[in-house]
Amino acid sequence: MCRLAAITSNEYLNPMECIGALETMHEGHDGSGMGLILKNLGGELAEFSDYPVLSGICSRDGLYTLDEYLFHAGFRLKHQWRPALRPVKGIKRKDHYFAKVYDYPEEYEDRSREEKEELLLETRLTLRRMGEADGSITVFSFYPDIVTIKEVGDPLQLGEFFGLTDSRLKAKIIFAQGRQNTNYDINLYACHPFFIQGFGSMTNGENTAFVPIREFLASRGFAGYSGYDSDSEVFTHILHYAVKRLGYPLHYYKDVITPLGRDDLARREDSEVLSLMRVTLRPLCIDGPNVIIGFTPDGSCFMVHDAKKLRPGVVGGVRGRVGLVSEECGLESMIPERVSASDIFPMKYDMVIVSPGAQEVRVWNQLYGWTTIMN
Repeated sequence: MCRLAAITSNEYLNPMECIGALETMHEGHDGSGMGLILKNLGGELAEFSDYPVLSGICSRDGLYTLDEYLFHAGFRLKHQWRPALRPVKGIKRKDHYFAKVYDYPEEYEDRSREEKEELLLETRLTLRRMGEADGSITVFSFYPDIVTIKEVGDPLQLGEFFGLTDSRLKAKIIFAQGRQNTNYDINLYACHPFFIQGFGSMTNGENTAFVPIREFLASRGFAGYSGYDSDSEVFTHILHYAVKRLGYPLHYYKDVITPLGRDDLARREDSEVLSLMRVTLRPLCIDGPNVIIGFTPDGSCFMVHDAKKLRPGVVGGVRGRVGLVSEECGLESMIPERVSASDIFPMKYDMVIVSPGAQEVRVWNQLYGWTTIMN
């Protein structure tokens, strides 16, 4: 099983806050990869929150190709973060790691947010295709106020390798996964967390319903529903599809992936809507076992399980600082000052949602509705 650690805060934090939590859960990952997503950026990137950030890895030739493509596409570099790399035994260094901040092409300055998002998605997918054959370009995200870092190795050693202990890179939302490889080949595109147009998620478990979910998403006619080097990436895309494209409130994500049976569904006030969803979105049901931790564009974070509830997960913290992790020891590492008796262990019908800035924690139960745990 992989291990997950996420933290959401009203203050800027160092990425090591999450990496340290992964270290306490060390038995759950095997050093085959770590992924980080940072949202609501601080430090040296705080002033660029309105500009898209391209996160990735390139060879020397790949960097030249990438820069040439973006220049001719009209993107102009405003700033770039490069990690202060430190040699660490066992970690094979790539040529270039980067988070590059760009200004939009001139013709997009007055375009709508949707048009800009479409441009960024199309550009990311194009760059990925350009570098896939020879591995010269690896692009994880291209979006405002988001940085993604991925590499093969032990999380704590990678934190040292990237110089994150005293890093100028900070964020208010940090997601980290310590990976346990379940594929034959180690592929950084398969390393969680995954991201698309403001939505991100990471998963511990097995997606036994992967094929029908992938086929349904691929049939939606949306270019971003592609790739799938990991069967868990579809959970991010289901989130995007349900909330952004269909316009559902966030807690309906739970009803999409784990719909109620007919008897329980009939007792809900919105049973008519849910009945229609149950039929039309049936291919998006998950069969687990999975625990999913995710975030939305407004900074809400959540944890949800499949109906089997066979993967651990706990949420806890204090107002202004909440952790969502695989195990209690990870939560203790991140937020030792919390009242541990108030920790939340979501069950099969629950979805825990933490508001932006970690000001409120609420639990949505499919049978009984909302409960407020912290405000």
